[in-house]
Amino acid sequence: MASSIFLQFSLPNSVSWYYFSFVLTVTLFFQFTRVFSVRNLDLITLFLFAPGFLLLQEGVQTLDDPAAARRLRYVGYGWLLAASLYWFVRAQLDLMTFRRPLVSPNLTVPGLVWLAGVLLTVLVGLAYSRSSDPWEPVGNPPAAVTGAQASATTLVTNASVSQGQDPTDVKFYVERTLAVACHAAVVVGLFFVGWKIFADLPTGVAAGMLYLLLPYTAYHIGQIHHVWPAALLLWAVFWYRRPTLAGALMGLAAGTTFFPLLLLPLWMHFYRPRGTGRFLAGFGLTWLLGLAGTLLVLSTAGRFPEGMWQTLHLADWYPWKTPVAESVWTGAHWAYRVPVFAVYVGYVATLFAWPAVRNLGQLIASSAGVLIGIQFWFADRGGVYVLWYLPLLVLMVLRPNLAELRPVNPGPLPTLVRRLLRQHDVAEPKSPVA
Repeated sequence: MASSIFLQFSLPNSVSWYYFSFVLTVTLFFQFTRVFSVRNLDLITLFLFAPGFLLLQEGVQTLDDPAAARRLRYVGYGWLLAASLYWFVRAQLDLMTFRRPLVSPNLTVPGLVWLAGVLLTVLVGLAYSRSSDPWEPVGNPPAAVTGAQASATTLVTNASVSQGQDPTDVKFYVERTLAVACHAAVVVGLFFVGWKIFADLPTGVAAGMLYLLLPYTAYHIGQIHHVWPAALLLWAVFWYRRPTLAGALMGLAAGTTFFPLLLLPLWMHFYRPRGTGRFLAGFGLTWLLGLAGTLLVLSTAGRFPEGMWQTLHLADWYPWKTPVAESVWTGAHWAYRVPVFAVYVGYVATLFAWPAVRNLGQLIASSAGVLIGIQFWFADRGGVYVLWYLPLLVLMVLRPNLAELRPVNPGPLPTLVRRLLRQHDVAEPKSPVA
C-alpha cells in the first residue's frame, strides 16, 4: 500500500540547509535600520565556513575522478582555515570592543521559541536519519568518547537482544542519542547565559535559536566528539562566578578530551587574584577523575591499553610527526607544521599575562581565539571542528557590554576544608580585597 503524499517529507540536503539557514538568520537577526554595523557583519561572516564544508562534501562525492576529489578537498580545508583566520582576528579585535548595545531580534520571544522548537525537531529527525550526505568520517574521537559509546551500546544491546534488535542499529541510535543530548545542553546553556548572565531574555532565546540555525550544527548533528567539550566549556562560562565549579567543568572536558587543557593559562589569568586556587582545585580534581573514567571505560569496553596508547600516539597532536590523517597538511613534511605550532604555543603562553582579560566578554573572545588557533596545526581535518567554539562565537556576536562582569571575591572555604586546614596547622587563605 502506497504511503500518503502528506508523509512523503524529505529533509533538506546540505546545500539547501545552507541557503535556508542564511536567509532565515538575516530575517531574524539582521538590523535593517543599521545596515553597516559590526553585528550585521558578524552575522553574515558566521557563514564563512559553510563553503568549505560543501567543498569537502563535493570532494567525497567525486569518486570517479580521484585527482579532482583530492583538489576539492584540499581547497575545502584551505577555505576553512581562511575562515578560521578571519574569526581568530575578529576574536582578538573583540578584546578592544567596549560599546556593545543590546539589540533585540526581529521576532518576538514566543515566535522565536516556537521556531526554535520546530528547528530542534527537524534536527533530531536529521540526527536519527541515515542521511545520504557523506559527512563521515569527521575525525578521530577521543578514547573516552569512543569507550563510553561502546559501553553504552553494549548495555543497550544486552537489554535489547532478546527483542530482536540489530546491534548495529543499537550502536547507531546510542551514538546519536548522546550527541543530541549534548546539543540540547548547548542550546539550554546559551539560553541561560543570555537570560541570566547577559540579563536579557530575548538574547538568551536568540542565542539558542542561532546555534540551531547555523548549518554546522546540522552538518555534524550526530558527532558527539564535536559537541561534548563545547557543552562543558559553555556551562563553565555560565558558572564563571563560581571558580570551583567552572574549574570542575573545564577539568572534566580536559580529562575526557585533550584540547580544553590549552585554555588553562587563559582562565588562570582571568581569575587572578580572585579564585585562581579554587579554579585549579576544581580543574585538577575532575581532570584526574576524567582520566580515571577514561581508563575505566576503555577497560570495560575491552579497549585497554591499546585504545589509550592509540590516542596518545596520534600524529595529529604532534607537529614533529608526519601527519597521516586527512587535512591541509596531508603530504606535507612535518617541518612545515612545527613553526605554526610554535607560534600557537607562544600565543597560548602569553595569555597567562597579556593581554589583560578581566571581564567575561574578554574571556569569551580569548577562549574562542585559543580554540580557533588549534585548527591551523591540528593534522586531523583541521578547520572542520567549528562546533568546538561555535557557542562562544554566538555569544561573542550577540553579547552586550560585559565590562562589569568580572570574577567576584571568593567567599569563605567550606567548613570541612577549613577543619582540615586547622588540623594540619595550615593558615586559611585570605580573600583579596576588591
